[in-house]
Amino acid sequence: MKKILFMLALGLTACTGTQLFDTEGFIAKSQIEIQDGVFSPEALLSLGRLSDPQLSPDGQWIIYGVSYTSIEDNRSCRNLYLCRPDGSDNQLLTRSGKSISNARWSKDSKHILFLMGGQLYRTDFDPKKASLSNLVKLSDVENGISEFALSPDETNILYTSTIKGPVKTPSDVYGDLPKAEAYTTDDLMYRHWDHWVTDTPRSYIGAFSMESGLGPNFDILGEEPYELPTEPFSGVEQLSWHPSGLYLAYSCRKKMGKEYAFSTNTDIYVYDIVRGCATQITFGGGYDTDPLWSPDGSKLCWISMEREGYEADKQRLIYVEADVQNNKYSEPVELSKDFKYNVAGLVWSEDSKAIYFNALAEGLQAIYKCYLENGQINRMTEDNLWFDFSSPFAVSPLKDEDGNLLGERLLCSYQSMNFPTELLCLDCYLELSAPKTWASSSYRNELSPITAENEAILSQCKTGETEAWQVKTVDGKDMLTWVLFPPDFDPAKTYPAIEILLGGPQGTLSQGWSYRWNYRLMAAQGYIVLLPNRRGTTAFGQEWCEQISGDYCGLNMQDYLCAARELKAKPYCGKIAACGASYGGYSVYYMCGIHQNTFDAFIAHCGIFNQEHMYMTTEEMWFPHWDNGGAPWDNNPVAKRHYAASPHTLIKNWHTPLLVIHGGSDFRVPYDQGMAAFNAAQMMGVPSKLIVFPNESHWVLRPQNALYWHRSYFDWLEQWLR
Repeated sequence: MKKILFMLALGLTACTGTQLFDTEGFIAKSQIEIQDGVFSPEALLSLGRLSDPQLSPDGQWIIYGVSYTSIEDNRSCRNLYLCRPDGSDNQLLTRSGKSISNARWSKDSKHILFLMGGQLYRTDFDPKKASLSNLVKLSDVENGISEFALSPDETNILYTSTIKGPVKTPSDVYGDLPKAEAYTTDDLMYRHWDHWVTDTPRSYIGAFSMESGLGPNFDILGEEPYELPTEPFSGVEQLSWHPSGLYLAYSCRKKMGKEYAFSTNTDIYVYDIVRGCATQITFGGGYDTDPLWSPDGSKLCWISMEREGYEADKQRLIYVEADVQNNKYSEPVELSKDFKYNVAGLVWSEDSKAIYFNALAEGLQAIYKCYLENGQINRMTEDNLWFDFSSPFAVSPLKDEDGNLLGERLLCSYQSMNFPTELLCLDCYLELSAPKTWASSSYRNELSPITAENEAILSQCKTGETEAWQVKTVDGKDMLTWVLFPPDFDPAKTYPAIEILLGGPQGTLSQGWSYRWNYRLMAAQGYIVLLPNRRGTTAFGQEWCEQISGDYCGLNMQDYLCAARELKAKPYCGKIAACGASYGGYSVYYMCGIHQNTFDAFIAHCGIFNQEHMYMTTEEMWFPHWDNGGAPWDNNPVAKRHYAASPHTLIKNWHTPLLVIHGGSDFRVPYDQGMAAFNAAQMMGVPSKLIVFPNESHWVLRPQNALYWHRSYFDWLEQWLR
């Protein structure tokens, strides 16, 4: 058992440069007062959301963004903050009513470039006054800029925007029908995640001057009809400037329509800016993503999945030796062949001899370092630190007074179930006596928080304790299960409980923070929160992860029941609810039909109810095709068992109260899945309620909708568990 504490007081001062911006609509840090120490949904939505830290090239300053929410105005706004690497001189840098994003330093640390209102701006930075001046608009891109990256010599800029997509509207065909509303397609992938594919993301390179701004530009893909970066979540991190500024590595799935819908095959390409053509580096397989050039330009690394069509395949670390001038590349080398976990967040060492990355390992996200010379992988964060660490955004050596190397200093972000993302200085002292393998940490850590953006709110709130249980499964395996207890927990009393049924289905319940499924918030309302890392979770090796494919109705459901029964055996546990979203919603619907009397209430958000119908209405077809064993009409044992065990086939067994929540713009799990589940529950006489957010997707993002979601969630639990 470990209790997680977080507290740091930092001063905040005004910045003289904020008068550069139109402040109408600016959202300041919340001054909410917490009642009786109870963390509430309103407090959750009042927290600042920190992201995208950037260390200045001279190493003197960090800029980062924080988004604050106005529930009254039903919107959020993101502004820039500034601090020293040790956390001092922390201050608000911009006071804009329009969100500012993608802030980047110029190489001389004298300018900051960023996006505002979809266009590129530049300001001068005065390090003595820590202020901005001379705001200049540098672009006027018709469809707006989503993200950008300056070339190393600052003569070119890479940016992402959109072009016309494959889905046609009436005015595309008949110009005299501008008010007609329809979407027309003759192929698959006509909608994605939350939108109809009327626009396609594209990446451009433009000539750039720090004085005159963005000049003539060209589309990297030219006449090729593909998207770059890949939808729906990829961004400019899928493109990487070579240090020379003459080449660009990128990841792209060069497929369309049905072929695209059934494939995860993205490949890595190197684009020659002078010649205007690309060289393909990888061929076939699954996702090849996140290409990144080494600082000396002699190597290119990326993350790769081996099998096409399987989005939860192991994420491997791959690199090649690169002679870009002669267009020669070595055979790809896998550095993580003996590494048990998924690689993410690649960062090169300054000497180009090692790669840092993060990986979810045994329920915690840790930082690792891989040496190219021998493939050795060392864990840099101790396994007794209950935090999720990001990959470092800056690395420097740690030395003693005589200049002897002691280890490394990493600047990174971290979070836990008790607090959202903050910046951290992580000193990693090399333990020479420790085994230098990925299996155990080779470093002793000292943590120095850099920011505490939400301390004013969180310090007012009581915090419960967190425990890590090892629950025995039906086949005798140990399953890591996090348990959060309410503040002021008294084992002599009885408490209602919530078991979280994880989405994905591949994912991990780690020390992450969520603004939807927030476990600290649930515990603060007086619930014990049970978080089992059942079969299919990704932090325990590929065998544990892959078992769930083709077995949705099998062992992972028994894992949930084992965890619930373990908790219910405790004298302090009263009634218990099972709640989940997406695949977790599927799990809720399936559990409704098999749990007998284990659970007292259910909540399903954007869940899958009818697997046959889901297969024919979702958009990314590779996902259900792989995990379901094929199509509903396929005559193989896995597919036949899967569809025969769809939750809708068990509706006659339903008897437990059920809340159904769905987004009307959810194209991953279309909202008629939720309607069907609710309608069936009503027909069976099951106490039930349906909430549909017509303008939300798989997630609930608008502040007032989010607050309504939380209130409805806890109202339902209060009704059936208290």
